[in-house]
Amino acid sequence: MGGFTSILLDVALPLLYNLYKYQGRYFCKVVIFDAPHCEIHGNEVISLVKYNGKLSEYDLFLELEAFSEGRSCHAWRCFGAHPCRKDGQEGYLFRVWAPNARQVCVFGDFNGWDENAAPLEKLEGGIWEGFLPGLKRYDTYKYVIHAADGTVTAKADPYAFHAETRPGNASKIYELDEYPWGDAGWLDYRAKNPPYRRPMNIYECHLGSWRRTGEGEFLSYRDTTHYLVPYVKEMGYTHVELLPVMEHPLDASWGYQVTGYFAATSRFGTPDDLMYLIDQLHQAGVGVILDWVPAHFPRDAFGLYHFDGTPTYEYADPRKGEHPDWGTQVFDLGRNEVRSFLFSNAMFWLEEYHMDGLRLNNVSSMLYLDYGKESWEWTPNIQGGRENLEAIDFLKRLNETVQAEVPGALMIGEEFAGFENMTLPVLHGGLGFTHMWNVRWTEAMMNYFSLAPEYRAYNLDRLVFSATTAFEEDYILPLSYKEFVYGKRSLLEKFPGLEAEKMAGVRSFFGFMMAFPGKKMSFMGSEFGQVSQWDYHGQLEWDLLENEGHRRMQTCIRELNHIYARNCPLWQDESNKGSFYWIDPGRTDPDVVAFSRIDEEGDELLVVCNFSDTACNYKLGLPEEKTYTVIFDSNLTRYGGTQTEENRRILPVPREYGSFDQYAELELAPYSVLYDVQPD
Repeated sequence: MGGFTSILLDVALPLLYNLYKYQGRYFCKVVIFDAPHCEIHGNEVISLVKYNGKLSEYDLFLELEAFSEGRSCHAWRCFGAHPCRKDGQEGYLFRVWAPNARQVCVFGDFNGWDENAAPLEKLEGGIWEGFLPGLKRYDTYKYVIHAADGTVTAKADPYAFHAETRPGNASKIYELDEYPWGDAGWLDYRAKNPPYRRPMNIYECHLGSWRRTGEGEFLSYRDTTHYLVPYVKEMGYTHVELLPVMEHPLDASWGYQVTGYFAATSRFGTPDDLMYLIDQLHQAGVGVILDWVPAHFPRDAFGLYHFDGTPTYEYADPRKGEHPDWGTQVFDLGRNEVRSFLFSNAMFWLEEYHMDGLRLNNVSSMLYLDYGKESWEWTPNIQGGRENLEAIDFLKRLNETVQAEVPGALMIGEEFAGFENMTLPVLHGGLGFTHMWNVRWTEAMMNYFSLAPEYRAYNLDRLVFSATTAFEEDYILPLSYKEFVYGKRSLLEKFPGLEAEKMAGVRSFFGFMMAFPGKKMSFMGSEFGQVSQWDYHGQLEWDLLENEGHRRMQTCIRELNHIYARNCPLWQDESNKGSFYWIDPGRTDPDVVAFSRIDEEGDELLVVCNFSDTACNYKLGLPEEKTYTVIFDSNLTRYGGTQTEENRRILPVPREYGSFDQYAELELAPYSVLYDVQPD
């Protein structure tokens, strides 16, 4: 920024800030990064503050103002422990929000864990601040919170970037600005190519149990990189979705009981090590989505629970502040500082770790006051309804902010209670998510495909009806970890029959899934036929790949993934109902369905599925009297089936058949799916 411009900004920014300072519904948006500008939504001017490098005093003033007003998106640059020089001494400046505390001190290895050695000064807005000289990276610390009632509790830093490895739970000093990112090309591509217009085939992964050492220990982030990056690239996945990697004390929570929202779990290494994993995935052309948990947090004494001795991050009213099903606390989304904490945490993972999107866990529990509760355990909102109006507003603001500040970022909602317009833009009355899990589709598919073949004909509606709702939202079809825990069995074991029939059934399911409208997601291990239910205690059953049947299934899924990515009709223009139509929704044979997928250029891909246990001769109506080519057949011998001929030609018969002027005769193997590509 030029000198003259800097002088102008020095003069103009305070004037602008005072002019637009928060009054009622108006607040200013200032960007220090380049030049100031404002973003107006209706009659609101929404404030966000971006930085390039360290904060100036004025930057800090703006951010702390924004924090107290519930509009901060970069609070981690102010709070926590940051390097500082004072009176010629190098050290760290600590800042924490604890509005009702009587006293806050910092203790750690550096002062012998003396609870009273380093008291902080209380500032306006319930913020405590203090400078400690001589500290260095990896020094361990906690805050000592002296509550108004006289109790004393040691708390981990809510904004710490690093933490002790469990069972330890103290925070560690760490700086995030030293990793040499090499993914600029990926970020530029992402910004210029919206996710709606790209294939999306997500590999859901729990780092602790994807692969382990020979001794059964966790792989580090860097060791995982050497295995995971080439694997997902070869398999043809476009994204990896990581179950939460924020710090958490209990392995059995799979990361969903977060105690360190800004700290990458130290189970697998340092923050730089996680950045390396993400960087390498990006350089390989693979996006990274992070499971994020803004719905609740655990009651661990060292965490956010009653942080200042009173309900701080959670609702004070237990009817709103507790999840009885999970024994966790609910974020008070009506409190400005809590909104700033969560806004900032979302932006933190997107900006500091270059995440390509967030998947918000259990949005349903945020949206409804009565979620998981009996009638006497909740109170209606001010309008007399069951919706959490504060959560609705929070989600709208969050999604607007992310989409404005991080071009191409994904915001994915897990909602299964029927909340409408999840992916409709906020401007048009929706919540503004880019995508939503289609859990109804998953439930219907698992119910249908788990049936014995003789019963499928009587339950075809489960499969066909899903197409009627496929365009209500911008969906992801989630074959997630939730389908393979708590006694639900592995995907392979959900299918009826002997091993060969189960394998064929899984191949046919994936064939149908990849062709059905909606982006795709599958849980690790499903791609090669994991036999056992997912167990976080160990790694996937990689030894199964010594078996020919499992290797062939993996080959099938790998090639199917690449076919999906190469063929635009399977992923382009998916929000358009015209991209899908039924050729035969089971009218000819209740075990056989056929449909077409169409891209923006009008190119078609025909899909034929036989879900019975017997072969059949089937007539397929063709839109044109041209030769078609089979580009995918789940029954190929290389996949474990019986069909030896590849790239077969489908010749039309020029006779009227139903609403078509021509048809083709197909021999369909049991449990098989064919893709017939656009005419030559």
